[in-house]
Amino acid sequence: MSFPVRAVIFDWAGTMVDFGCTAPVRALQQVFATEGLALSVAEARADMGKAKLDHLRAILDEPGVAARWAAAKGAAAGEAEVTALYARLEPAMAAAAAESSKLIPGAAQVAAELAALGVRIGSGTGYTRRMMAPILAAAAQQGYAPEAVVCAGETPSGRPAPLMAWKALIELDAWPAQACVKVDDAPVGMAEGKAAGCWTVGLAASGNEMGLDEAAYAALSGAERSARLAAAATVLRGAGADFVIEDVSQLMPVIHEIAQRISQQIAAS
Repeated sequence: MSFPVRAVIFDWAGTMVDFGCTAPVRALQQVFATEGLALSVAEARADMGKAKLDHLRAILDEPGVAARWAAAKGAAAGEAEVTALYARLEPAMAAAAAESSKLIPGAAQVAAELAALGVRIGSGTGYTRRMMAPILAAAAQQGYAPEAVVCAGETPSGRPAPLMAWKALIELDAWPAQACVKVDDAPVGMAEGKAAGCWTVGLAASGNEMGLDEAAYAALSGAERSARLAAAATVLRGAGADFVIEDVSQLMPVIHEIAQRISQQIAAS
């Protein structure tokens, strides 16, 4: 019999590479600084996981940012301003992503273990194909090369719509969605996975909700780490996570639990 889990779709930044999901924050802050506006880390992270064009729109719609933009520019930002910002953001994001393309510990091993079970491996990202080019090359050199890669702009709607997840499943010929798993570090990724009909696994330590690189995360006291992990888990579960773990290295026990539950559901039907 084949393994009950048919496919796993991974996010990229904060999930498989870039512990802490720091690259997008750096790029966004850099681009807004060229406009004379300081963008806080919280403002940059609020809508993380969306396609970067949608992410820019969400940032500019945030009341505090909107007020600062209007005060500095004399008018609210419109679609022309979004387009101009995006033209600068894409190369800045590609450069920042290339600097943060180290695999998160355990990522390559988990992918290999899944492949050994016959599980198809796909991925989706809020980065465009241009932004992803250096990450894909670096990840492959480190031993991770998913079979399907779906980038921002390659479906009519991005996250939290389920279309990117569905596109990956189509490319993998993996179905039903109820036998597939979405792994992500951001709430919008949990929403995408639930809308697609997949099982969802949220990552509380390595991604956007924690927002710390490996060194900063390791430096947390035990009490502070526990409190921040609990807060991140609450956000991810609220967005639809079926399971929450710290990082991808802890995924395989969850995959086996999901497989058992799928088998039980099949036996009961």
